[in-house]
Amino acid sequence: MDPNGAPMYILKEGTERETGPAARSTSIQAARAIANAVKTTLGPRGMDKMLVGDSGDAVITNDGRTILDELEVEHPAARMLIEVARAQDESVGDGTSTSVVLAGELLGRAESLLEEGVHATVIAEGYRKAADKATDILQGIGKDLNGRGRTDHLRHLAETSLASKAVSSARKGLSTLVVEAIEAIAHDQGGRTIVDLDDIQVQKAPGADILETELVDGIVLDKERLDARMPTAVDTARIALIDAAFEARKTEVESHIEITDPEQMEAFLAEEEKNLRTLVRHVEESGANVLFTSKGIDDMAQHFLAKSGILAVRRVPKATMERLAKATHGTIVSSVRDLSGADLGAAGRIEERRYAETTFTVVTECKDPKAVSLVLRGGSDQVVDELDRALHDAMSVVATAVEDGLMVPGGGASAEEIAVRLREWAPSVGGREQMAVEAFADAIEEIPRALAENAGLDEIDIVMALRKAHHDKGKSAYGVNVLTGKVEDMFRAHVVEPYAVGKQVLDSATEAAVMILRIDDVITAKPSEGGGGAGGMPPGMGGGGMPGMMPGAGPF
Repeated sequence: MDPNGAPMYILKEGTERETGPAARSTSIQAARAIANAVKTTLGPRGMDKMLVGDSGDAVITNDGRTILDELEVEHPAARMLIEVARAQDESVGDGTSTSVVLAGELLGRAESLLEEGVHATVIAEGYRKAADKATDILQGIGKDLNGRGRTDHLRHLAETSLASKAVSSARKGLSTLVVEAIEAIAHDQGGRTIVDLDDIQVQKAPGADILETELVDGIVLDKERLDARMPTAVDTARIALIDAAFEARKTEVESHIEITDPEQMEAFLAEEEKNLRTLVRHVEESGANVLFTSKGIDDMAQHFLAKSGILAVRRVPKATMERLAKATHGTIVSSVRDLSGADLGAAGRIEERRYAETTFTVVTECKDPKAVSLVLRGGSDQVVDELDRALHDAMSVVATAVEDGLMVPGGGASAEEIAVRLREWAPSVGGREQMAVEAFADAIEEIPRALAENAGLDEIDIVMALRKAHHDKGKSAYGVNVLTGKVEDMFRAHVVEPYAVGKQVLDSATEAAVMILRIDDVITAKPSEGGGGAGGMPPGMGGGGMPGMMPGAGPF
């Protein structure tokens, strides 16, 4: 109000505002809707989602990150949960659905506490304390996967990840490929084991059974040799990796050459030919019998290379060139004239192979390659795409475990152990924060409940059996085996996951829930001309203005 009692308008006309409990409730409901969208995908018996785009193309998947990426979400709180999934996926590669579901459950329990008069700040603080304690509990039940049986442990981690995917029927064979790929590219750096998934080249080749997916100890390029006269296969390959063009030189600035008679033209062409012959001679003299370049090779250079019996591939992407260098232990040179025998990579064999309708150049039998390739097979493009998503998660899980060295029981065992121990610990917190800690325990217990429900089991019986087991000494690894319907030791059942995945789930879900919980004012800007609607405001987000003022304006 101004001194004369007239209302003052601070926000632009058309701006919408929602404050207090209504704003918080709307944000919570929007976030929970996103969580419920992926909740049924949890576990080996989880359901799939069909995502149909504007063009009618359909994607069938149960991958949480893919589902959330495809959703066209308007509400900002809902988008925050999608960001949680992205952060989870980028950090550890798996657990996206779990983190979103947990965030949704934390918000649902918080809403009940708010209705009982517990302040949002108190709930937030209680959740943070509970998350810290949960992380300690999770680490306490972890097992070192290094040492004896390490390869088997890694394979079980991959199998557990693949068990919840559409390609689970082939998980045993695929998990072996995943572990072999990760162990090939893992390397020591500063006393730590590092795994860079970019060192694994993935090529999709639909038209065969998933079981025909193969690991190549080298690089598979979706390129063919340049000339039919070049060899289709080379044994004991010596490979030149060149980041330069085999083409006539171009001037730095625009220029014109004036030719007045045929002899000048012949001399000009002869000089170009001489330069290209010289470039090819440098390759020959280095001892190379295979050439990969990231730039072009013109027709005359192709002719000279073919005449010399050199297999050449051009316009190889930079990332693939780097993988070739790691696989063959060669050096990428930027000038052909600088090429020497010491720069050459080596491979036991390079050959052309046909997968379905596509011809690939396969660099294989590399000695101790630090980059490898997976050729993904499947009956259709959709199957191969889903296999790609599944293997990305499995490789991320194994890579995380190799770097972290700690595994925890799956099947909801870790979640139930955290829930039971948090309830025991909650009285020591005291006050209203104790209620938040207990709510956190209830929320995380929803994970084994959802696993049981998605498997068609009686979730109440399962949760009661889990609580009883976890109150007994020595049964902290007991979870639900959704394939047998029984509560059993998940370490013995080989249902395991990396500690880092569980920790990231706790961290990202808690932070997202706390962030949304602390919102008590939602202000939506006026829509641009022609934008339609009330500023893209989601349902339930309108109004909120004070009496006597323009709708949604309010003093600020």
